[in-house]
Amino acid sequence: MSFRWIKPYMPRSLYGRATLILLLPVITLLLVVSVVFIQRHFEGVTQQMTQTVSREIVAVLGEGSRPPEALVGQPLAETLDIEVNVLPQADIPASDTRRWFDFSGIVVTRELKKVFLDLQVVDLPNDDLVRLYFLRDGQGVEMQFDRRRVSARQPHQLLVNMVFFGALMTVISYFYLRNQLRPITRLAQAAEAFGRGRHVPYRPAGAVEVRAAGGAFLDMRARIERQIEQRTLMLSGVSHDLRTPLTRLRLGLAMLDEDEAEPMLRDVEDMQRLLDGFLAFARGAQEGEAEPVDPIALVRQIVEDAQRSEVNVTLTKTSGEGEISLRSGSIRRAVENLINNAVRYGSRAEVSVVLTEKSLRIRVEDDGPGIAAENRDEAVKPFTRLEPARNQNRGTGVGLGLSIVLDVARAHGGTLRLGQSDRLGGLQADIVIAR
Repeated sequence: MSFRWIKPYMPRSLYGRATLILLLPVITLLLVVSVVFIQRHFEGVTQQMTQTVSREIVAVLGEGSRPPEALVGQPLAETLDIEVNVLPQADIPASDTRRWFDFSGIVVTRELKKVFLDLQVVDLPNDDLVRLYFLRDGQGVEMQFDRRRVSARQPHQLLVNMVFFGALMTVISYFYLRNQLRPITRLAQAAEAFGRGRHVPYRPAGAVEVRAAGGAFLDMRARIERQIEQRTLMLSGVSHDLRTPLTRLRLGLAMLDEDEAEPMLRDVEDMQRLLDGFLAFARGAQEGEAEPVDPIALVRQIVEDAQRSEVNVTLTKTSGEGEISLRSGSIRRAVENLINNAVRYGSRAEVSVVLTEKSLRIRVEDDGPGIAAENRDEAVKPFTRLEPARNQNRGTGVGLGLSIVLDVARAHGGTLRLGQSDRLGGLQADIVIAR
């Protein structure tokens, strides 16, 4: 049997599902006990008490030949606290009466009419009185007695106590359950913060299984941090070691004839740019701590700095206001990479920033050849250069620009989306970061 139809109606959070698991058995138990109590215990007690009173009424009525006037003032009736009155037949009510919520009255009426065949009407006006009307010798006989003699006293107390203590135990269980779920919430927060590039202090706590998951997370976080550190140290060391021979080459070429040295100087500068790209990739997006930053002001400053360097870039659109936690240095490097790629493969670049309550989007568009849809996943991989899509003669990079941007976006809990610009027709690159 498939229960997929019920999934849209189920709580999505762990707190909601745990609360449902807690409340469902309690409510079911209350309903079952209530039904059993009303249908069996409560009905059986009422039936037994009614049968007892019926025997007393039989003793007061005596033989059927006794005239109605002889029933009034009997010592037995006074002893049994049963009031007997004679009234005209016309004063007998037309039908049985009871309140709609008086469920025990159904049992009382049914049991009394089983015993007395000449019982005309059973009147149950309230919780204090029962009136019975008989017809004898063309006259009506009214008998009154206390309602408590045929119904249990305060029958709702069991239900009230059951509901009260059920609610009390549910509240206690909820607080206990919340304390048990708190370590899971802290683990989720630490994992989410690490995914956004923040190192939140975390100590495993809670049940054995939660502690095991927390310990596994700490080990994983430590291995990832060591891997990033080793990558940075390795590439930084290689780049640093290569700078010395490059410097010697540049000094040696400076002593040669300018015409002969010019091609080799260009090669040395290309190698220098490659090393700078390796260092930028090695640093990644883990520099510094995230701080509240106005992203619109940051991007505007980046565009202005690029314009002072005679880069054909404009800031076309900004919307929203406020601050968001960012590593400004990493974001600057990512946006500059996108702008440099845009003007390298196109003639101009346009930048826009949209800040909403849920996300930040930084978009860079160009009028270049763009990247085909089937090659976009490959384009963000390190050391990838797409000759069909991007003219290799236009740049001397090593294919790390988009991978660095993706690394920065992921470190902030976001992503990099590539598409086609509707305005300029070239590549459209979006850095999307959730707030």
